[in-house]
Amino acid sequence: MFDYKEYIAALPRRPGVYRMYGADQELLYVGKARSLKDRVGHYFLASNVDPKVQALVAQVSAIEVTVTNSETEALLLEYNLIKAHRPRFNIVLKDDKSFPYIQLCDQHRFPRLAFYRGPRAAGTRYFGPFPNAGAVRDTLNQLQKLFRIRNCRDSFFANRSRPCLQHQIGRCSAPCVGLISREAYAQDMASAVKVLEGRSEEVTAELQTAMEAAAGRLEFERAAQIRDQLAALQRVQSQQFMTAEGERDVDVFAIVGEVGEFAVSVMLVRGGRNLGTTTYFPRAMLAEPHEALTSFIMQYYTGTDVPPEVLVGSRLEEMAALAEALGSRSGHAVGVRQPARGLAARWVELTRDNAAQALRMRFQQKAGMDEMLADLAAELDLPEPPARLECFDISHTGGEGTVASCVVFGPDGALKKEYRRFNITGVTPGDDYAALRQALERRYKHVRAGEVPAPDVLLIDGGAGQISQVHEVLAELGFGDLTLVGVAKGPDRRPGQERLIVYGASVPVVPEAHAPAARLIQRIRDEAHRFAITGHRRRRARRYNESVLEAVPGLGPAKRRALLKHFGGLQGVMRAGVADLTQVNGIGAALARSLYDHLHPGS
Repeated sequence: MFDYKEYIAALPRRPGVYRMYGADQELLYVGKARSLKDRVGHYFLASNVDPKVQALVAQVSAIEVTVTNSETEALLLEYNLIKAHRPRFNIVLKDDKSFPYIQLCDQHRFPRLAFYRGPRAAGTRYFGPFPNAGAVRDTLNQLQKLFRIRNCRDSFFANRSRPCLQHQIGRCSAPCVGLISREAYAQDMASAVKVLEGRSEEVTAELQTAMEAAAGRLEFERAAQIRDQLAALQRVQSQQFMTAEGERDVDVFAIVGEVGEFAVSVMLVRGGRNLGTTTYFPRAMLAEPHEALTSFIMQYYTGTDVPPEVLVGSRLEEMAALAEALGSRSGHAVGVRQPARGLAARWVELTRDNAAQALRMRFQQKAGMDEMLADLAAELDLPEPPARLECFDISHTGGEGTVASCVVFGPDGALKKEYRRFNITGVTPGDDYAALRQALERRYKHVRAGEVPAPDVLLIDGGAGQISQVHEVLAELGFGDLTLVGVAKGPDRRPGQERLIVYGASVPVVPEAHAPAARLIQRIRDEAHRFAITGHRRRRARRYNESVLEAVPGLGPAKRRALLKHFGGLQGVMRAGVADLTQVNGIGAALARSLYDHLHPGS
């Protein structure tokens, strides 16, 4: 039994980090403290009746502390320990996807701007980060309208003989076929880069000067083009309703909610322009709002650069320590403050409003899911609402390119990171039973190994025949007791008429058309179908591209993939000449001639 009184009595009143362990030395919680004695002692006070604290304290079998020289050192150590061990009582930022950027691909004679997500390489220019992929695509779309910058891959660009649709709709100046000089294109690209850097006013002045110069030379058509470009740029600028003076790079954080259910919104301001917000729902079972926000900010900057200025919507006790910690990690001074007035305060208020709205929507969605899960439990006569549901579906075209999908739902809705697809091989084309058996065997071997949680309810898009086959597989793998439900279409095959074939039940369950359980079943079944058919279409497209090339003697899978990658697809290969084909690694002159003759018989 852990004697907390004796342990706390020996603790110093110095800054540091404490670690609470449970049974089998499981790390339950990591915390930092200005005074280790006061902070750790607070958990064991008789007056501390918080149920989450009581749940933690009841499991504590040992505590370890590390004394540090400052609060900043404690903050950094706490961050490193949480990142390394991810204790279940700590705040954990689950969304570890890297931030999207705009990449300037300037190695080409006619550079392009492209969407990019991933590690950034030295020597390449990136603009961002952006709050989400939609913000990047909107920005690229605007820049293409304004400056007609190409957006095609280099392999596509190299094989054009006439302008593509992007040129015809006014989104590209067609440098691929020489409709714009390299110098003129470089000027357009330089203007686009200035807009990304927040120097739109400078571009506006340059366009104004160029328009007047063209009019002075009596080049009225060119002057009209610049006038339209200038008007479009001014419209884009007017859409940015909050613009800062100067070129400020700022991140704004606001947290709303209560212990255990927080929403944190992050607004990105780059070059003085608001790029939008992204909202996160971090797991935080014990932390107060100011503690949760501090820990969130430290984890947030794991995968992105820290701007010179960080604004927060609430007073943080560790404000100075946080600023010092972020500065030491980024290599430059970082200011962390809670603004009280001016544009910065409006940014904070807007970010807080977005967090509050996101949390309301999350509660509403969760309430809707809770209702649907409870109704499904009643329909299926389950002892409690299911916490995890899986649904399988099969998609193919005449037996070709068969793909099985597995989608997963929980109390918060779709768990898309846990979706899986299975490319089905070695079965008779069109044999859905065999395809389903293969997918289930592959999936539930991982479940049996403990790599994936078992669902409470397994849904299959099909009737009694499919259910019988599925149960046979599950029984072989040791999951014969799993609640197994087939979703069979009604007599008119319309949504709302589904019959639920429960394995072992004598009669089907038919929920009312608009009942919560029926809505949930339709939603999961439709998602499984969408996920399966998307995978099937991709597989079929790849198969078609490669099948045309398969008949060429000496052209194996690796060379086929190299050709398709080099030319951007089958159409690029079809347009290539013999000399072009020999530029691909592994394609010699004889093979290039054989391939060309195969693709162009009679030429």
